[in-house]
Amino acid sequence: MARVSDILAVKGDTVHSISPEATVYDAISVMSTHGVGALLVRDDEIRGILTERDYLRKVALMGRSSRETPVSSIMSTALVFATPDQDVEEVLATMSEARIRHLPIMHEGKLAGLISIGDCVKQISHDRKAQVRLLSEYITGGYPG
Repeated sequence: MARVSDILAVKGDTVHSISPEATVYDAISVMSTHGVGALLVRDDEIRGILTERDYLRKVALMGRSSRETPVSSIMSTALVFATPDQDVEEVLATMSEARIRHLPIMHEGKLAGLISIGDCVKQISHDRKAQVRLLSEYITGGYPG
């Protein structure tokens, strides 16, 4: 079974973040620049997460100004965390149950990365394709052994 650490080995440990005092406009700009759909909101500690969904629901649909609205007023603060040694399918189930798309990864009390539901699906798909290939080789006699 694939672990979260397998995703991080490919994706890396870069996590883009923003200050709670920054404006939503600044946050959207950072997301756009880095091609990401979420930013961790942090100062000395992780305070929350800001996603494109937060922007759409709490700024765009509410008629608020992204240039004047602070990140702290729209960020999600009910965070769920995972660890690198957790099974990808377990983490995917957790994300589905919590109805979240991004999950910070903590290792020994430190931030180790941020994964998305898409990262999990991609890893599971990759694993299934490898499994099918190996089983096909075994059935056709091409399996070394």
